[in-house]
Order: sequence, then C-alpha cells, then structure tokens
Amino acid sequence: MPEVIPINARADSAAPWWRHRWPWLLMAGPAFVVVAGSYTGYLAYQGQDALVVGDYYKQGKAINQDLRRDRAASALGLKLALRYAAGDGLLSGRIGGAGQAVPGRLLLQLSHATQPEKDVQLAIQPDADGVFSVPLPMLERSRWIVQVESEKRDWRLAGTWSWPAQHEILLQADPQLAPAE
Repeated sequence: MPEVIPINARADSAAPWWRHRWPWLLMAGPAFVVVAGSYTGYLAYQGQDALVVGDYYKQGKAINQDLRRDRAASALGLKLALRYAAGDGLLSGRIGGAGQAVPGRLLLQLSHATQPEKDVQLAIQPDADGVFSVPLPMLERSRWIVQVESEKRDWRLAGTWSWPAQHEILLQADPQLAPAE
C-alpha cells in the first residue's frame, strides 16, 4: 500500500534544518555578540594605555620629594613667565626669584596631556636678567603640563598651559609652601 501524506502537511518540513530561516535568525544574535566582543577585545589590547602607571607605589612615594622641591621654589620666591610665538617658532620667557634672576641652566619640560610621544624637553640658559629664548617646533592644540626645574633638580615650578587659548603663562611658587622662619 502506498504511503498517504495528509493534505495539511507542509512540503518544506522535511527539508534539513539549515534550509529553514528561523535557526539562522536565532543564531544571528549570539554570533553578532561574539564578533562585537572580539573586536572590543582587539581594541582594548591593541596599545598600552599611556595613563596607567605600572609602579604606582613608587610614584606615590615620589610625591613627597616633589613637595620638597615645591617648598624650595617657594622659599626662593620663584616666578616664570612663558610666551610662545608660533609664527617665529620661539618660546621665550623670564624667570626670577625674590627680585633677582635665577643663575644656571634650567630644564623645561612640556608634557602632552595624553600622548607621551609628543612631550618636549628643553635645556635653557637664562641671561643675567633671567631672560631666555629657545626655538620650539609648532605646538599641537592641547593642554600641556609645564615643569621647570634647576639642573640639580633641587626646586621646581609646575602648572598647566592650554595652547593656543593661552599665548602666555605665569608659573609662580605657592607662598604657603614656603618654610616658616
């Protein structure tokens, strides 16, 4: 006797599972999540984060040393005025303390806020009046962290500079940090 197929049976129900659209539609969501997660992992591990410090404890201990250098700058009454002329490519300024110029070579560091490969380090030699001028390539529009210290690193002045919003900056030692006499 021949096999009888009911009239209401669908012809495609006998097709293999991959021929149906519902399994593919149900698998599309998890497959998309796996691809998106893999891409996110790739982005996370692509480069090292420049803001994360490996030895945070050692840097924390160095803060006390920096405070001593800030106190030394306050005791000397140091002030630094910087001006950048982009057209000339010159960084000029004047440094002085308690009405007198600061003798010796100085180290000036301009640190980019987020990209350490763009940091600039300059050695400057002020004249007898504390005035100096050094060539400096075009600065990127950014917030820069400025630090000036003596060659012996016994004092420092530090601050932030938003270029080009500020064409000039004045760094001044905090008088409250000066040791009591």
